[in-house]
Amino acid sequence: MKFTSSRVSKNLNLSFSEAVLNCFPQDGGMYVPIFDESFANWILYMNGQTSFQSIAGTLTSAMIKDEFSPIICESIATKAFPFSPKLVQLDENLFSLELYHGPTGCYKDFAISYFASCLENILIMQDKKATILAVTNGVTGACIAEALKSKTRLKAVLLYTKGSLKRIDSSCLLENGGNIVQIEVNGSEEQCFEVVRQIFKNKDFTSKYNLTLANSVNIGRVLPMIFPYIYAFSRLKNKTCGDIFYAMDAGNYGNLVSGLYAWKSSLPVNGFITNCTDTLILDSKNKCTILEEKEPLAKSISTDLGNPSNLERLEAVFQTDSQLLKGLVFPSVVTEKDKVAACKLAFKKYGYILDDQTSLAFAATIKQEETILDQDGCVVLIARNHPGFSNNSIKQLLGKTVELPESIKKLQEKKLDGVILPPDAEAIMNHIKTLL
Repeated sequence: MKFTSSRVSKNLNLSFSEAVLNCFPQDGGMYVPIFDESFANWILYMNGQTSFQSIAGTLTSAMIKDEFSPIICESIATKAFPFSPKLVQLDENLFSLELYHGPTGCYKDFAISYFASCLENILIMQDKKATILAVTNGVTGACIAEALKSKTRLKAVLLYTKGSLKRIDSSCLLENGGNIVQIEVNGSEEQCFEVVRQIFKNKDFTSKYNLTLANSVNIGRVLPMIFPYIYAFSRLKNKTCGDIFYAMDAGNYGNLVSGLYAWKSSLPVNGFITNCTDTLILDSKNKCTILEEKEPLAKSISTDLGNPSNLERLEAVFQTDSQLLKGLVFPSVVTEKDKVAACKLAFKKYGYILDDQTSLAFAATIKQEETILDQDGCVVLIARNHPGFSNNSIKQLLGKTVELPESIKKLQEKKLDGVILPPDAEAIMNHIKTLL
């Protein structure tokens, strides 16, 4: 598998290693995979006894076999995934794919752990070191800190607003022998993102420290989220004949894009159910459409490196056939009232507690009941985060308290104070120079 740009540089033909290290194309777009072969034989071979590690290793080998040997691909998956998703059956046709069984209770554990494992192997093969730059409110930072443990060729610089960094064990910090640099920015989150933008304009600095990003602008973050979809299919294919809808909160479209990449990889899919957003909307015939930008992408501003949206990748999937979008993605207008009702219904009907995002996905599913019945399909809810992180709203709605696992609870209680710097790229780069 090779990678190209979502924009004008369609002649790009980069390897996975190049796309991960380079992060983003110079034309301002995002790297997207070129699906030039089917993975159907690999996918259909898997069954309910195939472990998640094995699924990840097998698909890694299939996708980037020109770069890594099967042994290295297996090693990447084994190191990345000492944990696995869980598929919970709620009724005959409704399932929940729980992606919160990693070390921090967040779905990002899967993507970041795999990204770090791949990056480490790339750096070993090239005899290089690299630095990850990230803006975090605690969630992404915690995932990065866990993923980078024992990875000697990788360091991470975490930018965060005052008092927001938590869920990180102090042993991960550089001053304690770890590989995490924490910088508290005396400013807003948007100012942190602006610092990232300015730093990446300094080519000399980014080149010297082999700087890359760990947010979803990096294709290395998006591609591994294909694996949970294939994992769910392997458990359900004999029960449902593969007639499956996947339902998720739209968010920044990362999970939707990963699901579509799984479909492009030959995963049997009936469709993807999600909520409408400002840009993913319903047309006059109640079919999915993407609100057209006033300016073509090729002439618009560059992808926001600090806070990217995967809408551009979503558009890229359907560039050759826009009608596919209408038959594959099923959005619904979901209100706060709808979300609340869905949360209550799941608990009343199944005794199952949904976090805020999964409640939204379930609400969208309820509104697509007719479509699901017409296609005789089952639904897999993508449950991204541990319900304990939505405990305040759950307690208010259901009168129930959801406890986080003890290991996560201990991290949740930790707040770390780092060096405080102004939201100035030059000042932050100078500080990084003294540490790396």
